[in-house]
Amino acid sequence: MSALSGGEATRLLVVWCPDWPVTAASVAAGIPLHHPAAVFSANRVVACSATARSNGVRRGMRRREAQSCCPGLAVLGMDSSRDARLFEPVAAAVEELVVGVEVVRSGVVAVPAMGAVSYFGGEHELIERVVDHVSGSTGLECQVGIADGLFTAVLTARRGVVVEPGAAARFLEPLPITELVSALPTEDNGELVDLLRRLGLRTLGQFAELSERTVSSRFGRVGMIAHRLARGLSERPIDRRRPPEELAVVETFDPPLDRVDAAAFVAKTLAKTLHTELGTRDLACTRLSIYAVTATGEELARTWRCAEPVSEGGIADRVRWQFDSWLRVAPADGPESRPNSGVVKLRLQPEELVDASMLQLGLWRSVGGDDDTDERAGRALVRVQGLLGQTAVCTPVLTGGRGPGERVRLVPWGDPRDDADERPWPGRLPAPSPATVFTERIEVTVTDDRGRSVAVTERGQLTSPPRQIEVAGHPARHVLGWAGPWPVDERWWDPHDDGMRARVQIVVDKGDALLLRFRAHARPRWIVEGEYS
Repeated sequence: MSALSGGEATRLLVVWCPDWPVTAASVAAGIPLHHPAAVFSANRVVACSATARSNGVRRGMRRREAQSCCPGLAVLGMDSSRDARLFEPVAAAVEELVVGVEVVRSGVVAVPAMGAVSYFGGEHELIERVVDHVSGSTGLECQVGIADGLFTAVLTARRGVVVEPGAAARFLEPLPITELVSALPTEDNGELVDLLRRLGLRTLGQFAELSERTVSSRFGRVGMIAHRLARGLSERPIDRRRPPEELAVVETFDPPLDRVDAAAFVAKTLAKTLHTELGTRDLACTRLSIYAVTATGEELARTWRCAEPVSEGGIADRVRWQFDSWLRVAPADGPESRPNSGVVKLRLQPEELVDASMLQLGLWRSVGGDDDTDERAGRALVRVQGLLGQTAVCTPVLTGGRGPGERVRLVPWGDPRDDADERPWPGRLPAPSPATVFTERIEVTVTDDRGRSVAVTERGQLTSPPRQIEVAGHPARHVLGWAGPWPVDERWWDPHDDGMRARVQIVVDKGDALLLRFRAHARPRWIVEGEYS
């Protein structure tokens, strides 16, 4: 999102169609919009309708759980191309009233508000016209909001309000920190928000009060982006110089391009050319315009605003989605919505650029997260398996168990990975888990302040408070604090294995924290099971 020289965000109008993936999937499947429906990916709910939510369906639910809450739930699949294709009439309807429409994602469009506000005589008058026109043209409901900056404007659209100029920070202050999840550009956004909540930062205002130096040193680039958004500023200070024309990629077609599959093939080629050209100049694109000219002279254009710099695959996807929208508009949208002939000229123009050298790549994915990095990594792992054997390359999977070492199962690369075991497992050690789990057996002696050995009784209680632990051959260490025990009685039916066990968390001098396990077998003993960092 663009920023002024002083760091202030531009004033934007945002049109938001609630639960768009569900709306698009329902329209495509011919399901009434008032019917409870949900879109699933990997057998979990990623979006659900308001009717489904009223019946208890929530994002993240498993399919079986969602259907038990709402037996009549319509189960729909994810399809990004479908969502973009069916959203094109909404973007076109907004464009009939306001110029400069930018598709943020399927279901959300943003336009500069200043010129349109002056033309229609006020912000509230503009909102009323947009809502009426979109509903009348498409038959779909939408909500509109106006504020400084894209992040704030999207939140106002979800609430159907207008935030006065300069009041973005005051509007954001009481909102929950979880609002950042959908705005941050990386796959780790949920982890950052969860960390902020655990640190006691529950609102955007509390996070905004931190200094930039503190946020930068503790949370890195993603934290700085989140901090700017929480303060009502733009995501990043953008160089407002217009990108040079020579960066545009142009392709002509003879015969005209009139099939989506052919467009998808062309999109990959053009995306690679544009991405390579930007890479040679150490640049990355955050706003991309797609221009097309048909054989009859029609000119088509659409701008896509990206939350983060797009990769080669991201550019190809947006070109494919846009062609899908232009070439496969439903007849019910009117013949004027569909081009009269095939496309003879296509141009990709980067409208907003950032310095790519400032972007930190992840281990498995590059910026954008939608390129072929995973595939190339997979091929490399398969090659290692061919050299060293199938079990030489494994990935961890969370499974059932009570101790930290029991909850991880190694699965050879390529074998099916079952979902994590979510059963209660009474006696399971509470979070957080130790950073290091020892595979070798490290026995220790635990004593109280009188030098007596500490044990765990049959009722799951310590015989006395621990004050000192000692490993053979090492000096004793003093216990500063402890928690537990968490007793578990396992394998009680096995006469050769007295299953009475208990775990205790202990903090020793020098700030180290250990997880100890007590086992009441033939010889009661304490074992160091893990270490917290």
